[in-house]
Amino acid sequence: MNSYDKYDMINGEDTNCTRYQSCDHCDCSDNYYDTLEEDRNFELEQLNSQIESKAQKRKDTPVFSGVLKYFPNALKEVAKCSKAGNDQHHPEKPLHWDMDKSKDEYDALTRHLIDHTVNPLDDDGVLHLTKVAWRALAGLERYLTGKH
Repeated sequence: MNSYDKYDMINGEDTNCTRYQSCDHCDCSDNYYDTLEEDRNFELEQLNSQIESKAQKRKDTPVFSGVLKYFPNALKEVAKCSKAGNDQHHPEKPLHWDMDKSKDEYDALTRHLIDHTVNPLDDDGVLHLTKVAWRALAGLERYLTGKH
């Protein structure tokens, strides 16, 4: 018998009393508002905990201070590389990554890394290291999203 079952039977009679129902047979009405307030407080604590967890997760992902501020020039070059690739493969379409176009990130990354040691600049004027970074990001994105 839990603490609420005791209100269901008074002197052997079924009072149909519930936790949230006031009645004349028992003292449940004395606990009614206390129980509601306790439940509300518990629910608020749970909600606040969830909100704090989400906020902490966002704070634990410092995209600006942990990436953009570290590599502003490199990321600008990767952005230019994205545009050059889009202009080459989809000249009439808005900037987008056609993930079906090329799925050989690791081979292309390695080729560009080797080519960098011979000549840092690719034929299209983009640094091979920039293309290495782009391919590394593409490989990571595919891995993280399961689209490899």
